[in-house]
Amino acid sequence: MKRKDLAVMAFVISIVIMLVIPMPNFLLDFLLIINISLSLTILLIAMNTNDPSQFSVFPSLLLITTIFRLALNVSSTRNILSEGDAGEVIHAFGSFVIGGNAIVGFVVFLILTLINFMVITKGSERVAEVAARFTLDAMPGKQMAIDADLNAGSISDMEAQERRKKISQESEFYGAMDGATKFVKGDAIAGIIIFIINILGGLIIGMVVHKMGFAESASTFTLLSVGDGLVSQLPALLLSTGTGIIVTRAASEGNIGDDLSKQVFAYPRLLYIVAGTIVLMGIFTPIGLIRTFPIAGVLAFGGFRIQRNIQAGQTSFEPSVEEAEMEEVRSPESVVSLLHIDPIAFEFGYGLIPLADANQGGDLLDRVIMIRRQCAIELGIVVPVIRIRDNIQLRPNEYVIKIKGNQVARGEIMLDHYLAMSPGIEDDSVVGIDTVEPAFGLPALWVTEEIKERAEMAGYTVVDPPSVVATHLTEIIKRHAHELLSRQETRSLIDTIRETTPALVDELVPNILGIGDIQKVLQKLLREKISIRNLPTILETLADYGTYTKDTDLLTEYVRQSLSRQITLHYAEPNEPLRVITAGPSLEKTISDSVQQTEQGSYLAIDPDTSQHIFSALSDQVNRMLQTGQQPIILTSPAIRMYLRQLVERMMPEIPVLSYNELEPEVEIQSVGVVSL
Repeated sequence: MKRKDLAVMAFVISIVIMLVIPMPNFLLDFLLIINISLSLTILLIAMNTNDPSQFSVFPSLLLITTIFRLALNVSSTRNILSEGDAGEVIHAFGSFVIGGNAIVGFVVFLILTLINFMVITKGSERVAEVAARFTLDAMPGKQMAIDADLNAGSISDMEAQERRKKISQESEFYGAMDGATKFVKGDAIAGIIIFIINILGGLIIGMVVHKMGFAESASTFTLLSVGDGLVSQLPALLLSTGTGIIVTRAASEGNIGDDLSKQVFAYPRLLYIVAGTIVLMGIFTPIGLIRTFPIAGVLAFGGFRIQRNIQAGQTSFEPSVEEAEMEEVRSPESVVSLLHIDPIAFEFGYGLIPLADANQGGDLLDRVIMIRRQCAIELGIVVPVIRIRDNIQLRPNEYVIKIKGNQVARGEIMLDHYLAMSPGIEDDSVVGIDTVEPAFGLPALWVTEEIKERAEMAGYTVVDPPSVVATHLTEIIKRHAHELLSRQETRSLIDTIRETTPALVDELVPNILGIGDIQKVLQKLLREKISIRNLPTILETLADYGTYTKDTDLLTEYVRQSLSRQITLHYAEPNEPLRVITAGPSLEKTISDSVQQTEQGSYLAIDPDTSQHIFSALSDQVNRMLQTGQQPIILTSPAIRMYLRQLVERMMPEIPVLSYNELEPEVEIQSVGVVSL
């Protein structure tokens, strides 16, 4: 343990000892002065704290100081009742502070107790309770605001984490303060009870044990009880005031001194009115100008100085802003910020602003959050922050999607219509504006609210404009997921796996493969829409085969075979045969003979006429499956799968190419066509 930890433990243990073991008066005097000093320190810290949550230890500190003060009460009561003396500090408060008059001391003690219990403690308790309730109720809204700013690109991931941490700390702090105010309230009640016990018990003990007369016993023990009560109530009042300041602080950027100087004296002209009122009181009342005129003069002079300082600050502020802007334009660093390119950007015309404006009912930001979660579940990647902004260069109802600054998709929607997609059988009663569904390129209609129900009854698929945009954005992200996976993102994924399987990561990186090699393998998987969520299996396969080859194409094939169950479940329906287009022996032999081996790896070198012949044969089989409403899948041997894929993706990038080793043995395969040359 550190020394400060031991010091805190020793302090708490000493409090327990004080409750049991009698304490000499000189030590009691020393601890009473420490109690007053500690309470004053806490009050000053509470006044100078900018944010209440920065003083998060205050509830625990309040409990410790309360127990410490009650332990001092127990020790002083023990000395008062047993010895008729409690040290110089209590004697000084009982004689010097109240002038030795027990009645005056009793009244002062009663007033302090009422102020502490009825005013400060009661109000602090209520404010803390309301603050805790409202802080907890506001947490979901604050979390959604952070997610919205994060998706809009206004803040970074680090800033979002800091803001979420601050919100959590605020809720915990105000929840703790709600309970901590009960300590202050209970302490005030205990002070009253201890005061009464000291007076009554001291009166009886003085007459019975110390053989004093009634007057002498009453005078001695009343003064000691009053002194003990004042010594206890003074730090209690300081702590109660500090508690009230903490729980009543609103959101601000400075401490209470800054807030008072900025807000109370923000209207210097009002000080002239106050000064005039004070002067009139001195003229028309018996108070007199001698007492009122100096105060009025100070107020008027203060208003004059504050007003002049405000005007001077406004005059100097305008040139400084202009100079700062000009300096920023001239500085070479200002150009560097323009080089930043957003990984994903969604730009729209001014007519689509209601989509992103929550005040107008737009939920695009919430949909973006769901898109990122969906991609994390389906693809296993963390989609970068999507920058959402308006673009006046676009048509009002137009939007574009950009990947790394380049436009990859464009669409146009009508906010006051619905997109209706035909089931295959047209209905003449469903009329609208002809269009094309942007995500999949299907023919569709923009229909009005009146036609919507008729279209749904006719079997049309009807979606609202926000869903059209969200679907299009989701498909674009899935289609370009391999471009979004950078080396930094790859390292982040590997670091996440390192937390659960450190031995695997330490063996693979960097002894067998580097981050760049792993990134290329993951990109090749994502390019063919293979999820990389099962990253431990992928890394284990790379660790097994990375010692034999560094060719990322071959490593990708090994990984695909390790993910055979995942690939099978992705394409095969339960209890249904998997219908595929099989590559014939002649096609496989042609591709195998066209593979060229080099030191940098292998590649497919095939003449244009043969390529065109292969495309024609594939197109016939693919179109035949599409006409029957089936998903075309090409099945070939493992040796040529990646080369056939390279050939097919030029013309038909959406057609999956699988090998026999990527399918589970229990899957029934049904060939519906053979591609031969």
